[in-house]
Amino acid sequence: MDKTAKELLQKVADIKEVPKGAHSIREDGGSYSLYSTETVKIKAREDKMGIDIHVLPGSKGETVHIPVIITASGLKERVVNTFLIGEGADVNIVAGCGIHNCGTGDSQHDGLHTFHLEKNAKLKYTEKHYGEGDGGKRFLNPKTELVLEKGSQAILEMVQIEGVDDTTRETVVELEDDASLLIQESMLTDSQQRAKSIVDIILKGENADAQIISRSVAKGNSRQEFELKMTGRNHCRGHIQCDSIIMDSAQVSSVPEIRAEHEGASLIHEAAIGRIASDQLIKLMTLGLNTEQAEKVVIESFLNEEV
Repeated sequence: MDKTAKELLQKVADIKEVPKGAHSIREDGGSYSLYSTETVKIKAREDKMGIDIHVLPGSKGETVHIPVIITASGLKERVVNTFLIGEGADVNIVAGCGIHNCGTGDSQHDGLHTFHLEKNAKLKYTEKHYGEGDGGKRFLNPKTELVLEKGSQAILEMVQIEGVDDTTRETVVELEDDASLLIQESMLTDSQQRAKSIVDIILKGENADAQIISRSVAKGNSRQEFELKMTGRNHCRGHIQCDSIIMDSAQVSSVPEIRAEHEGASLIHEAAIGRIASDQLIKLMTLGLNTEQAEKVVIESFLNEEV
């Protein structure tokens, strides 16, 4: 792995080298390194590109890295990954994709990720997307599907750092009794970039609980679309919050939808789009920052704000 690939690896997975724990690192359309542990089994699929991951029941404290790096201009791939998180397991999975494109062709990575969390399992899933280079365009299209069995919990951190020219992100989740879900989405677009996020949550089980927190910044002439839907089919709770900062000539569309199909469903949605407040910039500029520096501080604080 050369210097460029290593820098991408750090951007999307916060690692500088191959980790010691369970991992699958993919580079330019092939497997760069794959390793299983006693409690996390990873194997390459034989029917198509991708991997199957099985976290054994009761496993605790494992962190699994599965980043994808693309530096070959013109490379286009689609991978299919499945994840089975065993009963009572507690695992942290760090994914993400980085594309460096300085050639003439467009580069693209599409991924289908299917999760099944067994009873009382816990998952934290972090996915970062990043693009760079002055060549062809960079496309990233992830689709993530989850089934949460009784009492299971999932936290999804979905982050688009910068540099992605075009993306359609889809997330579909079904929750059974006492299951809980938190989705934290952050997105930054600039120049002519386009981004669309589609989230569909179905609260099937009694006392299921879900929260979607989406924050975005649209700059330049970029376009963003958000379609966030939540359906309650039992005694359950759900909350959608979608906030965006719009700058320059960008466009943002936000369509939160809540649907109650049971009298015991309690659902809330909120959406707001606005520019950076001038008093925030003035306050920072009185501390010695110029306009550009003050905007950067406000944007980073907004996108990284904890729930």
